[in-house]
Amino acid sequence: MHAWPASEVPALPGQGRDLRIHDTATGDLVTLDPGPVARIYVCGITPYDATHIGHAATYNAFDLVQRVWLDTKRQVHYVQNVTDVDDPLLERAERDGLDWTALAERETALFREDMTALRMLPPRQYIGAVEAIPGIVPLVERLRELGATYELDGDIYFSVEADPHFGEVSHLDAAAMRLLSAERGGDPERPGKKDPVDPMLWMAAREGEPSWDGGSLGRGRPGWHIECVAIALDHLGMGFDVQGGGSDLVFPHHEMGASHAQVLTGEFPMAKAYVHAGMVALHGEKMSKSKGNLVFVSTLRQDGVDPAAIRLALLAHHYRADWEWTDQVLQDAVTRLDHWRAAVSRPDGPPADALVEEIREALAGDLNAPAALAAVDRWAVLQEESGGTDIGAPGVVSRAVDALLGVAL
Repeated sequence: MHAWPASEVPALPGQGRDLRIHDTATGDLVTLDPGPVARIYVCGITPYDATHIGHAATYNAFDLVQRVWLDTKRQVHYVQNVTDVDDPLLERAERDGLDWTALAERETALFREDMTALRMLPPRQYIGAVEAIPGIVPLVERLRELGATYELDGDIYFSVEADPHFGEVSHLDAAAMRLLSAERGGDPERPGKKDPVDPMLWMAAREGEPSWDGGSLGRGRPGWHIECVAIALDHLGMGFDVQGGGSDLVFPHHEMGASHAQVLTGEFPMAKAYVHAGMVALHGEKMSKSKGNLVFVSTLRQDGVDPAAIRLALLAHHYRADWEWTDQVLQDAVTRLDHWRAAVSRPDGPPADALVEEIREALAGDLNAPAALAAVDRWAVLQEESGGTDIGAPGVVSRAVDALLGVAL
């Protein structure tokens, strides 16, 4: 599966700072010091509907992570998956009378278009669950050899008690885990399970549903969590720098994925930092496909909204915050974009070196994009008031905003 084209990242004078970011597993800010190549895995979409603002906010956060690392002169090895076979996709295809593969291909293509328009840097590997199945099967077989699985009516489950570190990502109690498992694709009420939250590794073939040759596992399809583990371990290896996604993935997805990987390898932890973006609401409720309260990036683009304004609307909120999308949020972003473009269109302006360092400092401090925007706002006001004397400063500002914030002026 191919990703989307990369936009050029302008080079800036000087060098960026190492990233300090909030790690869900420890609850603290940690300073990440990757080697020459920083490694990041971000969980991708289940392509049964278009990219909504909540998706865009999540991928924007991890785009900033990449930009901070690139500014430190590192390379970035970014991997993202596409869950192109799963119950929600199959259910939507049946509801709409579509072939499930055609639906997945259509929505994945639209996602690529949205990411391109928003200037999100693409992953080096963009891997679908279906194409990962040949690598998933041996991992499930290995977990079975290690005594970490059990079978229930042909389905193969992972036993969470096999991992002594289980629970160290989310730090939830058993009741909270059970509740979230039920809400987020698990089956805690199924009779016969050793632990209600044990996740499925391999679903035996169901009549009328797609299935694949699972070797000794029998025909079926993979569970959600082992999919990401197989892709991450294959392309990044154990102990990569950042495991990212929305805060709704803390449990069960990232908790279970960590346990799968840790039992498979005997190493700990799967990732040096577990980083999670907040949720975006609309009309007082979290934006989600199940509720249907969605604002789609593609719809905004079709309505003539500049993608740079959409991106500024996302950047106006700290990535870990839960916030609400409103017409005013978008209008404020449009106004800010117009203001910035007017400021950088002048031939000279206030010195820009200090501004570049302010943006760098803000983003290195747990991706504080609102502080970075405020710094550019202050420079733009000075530009209007003073007329400036530093020839070329607007060009430096334009390149910095592009390179570090992903906004093309």
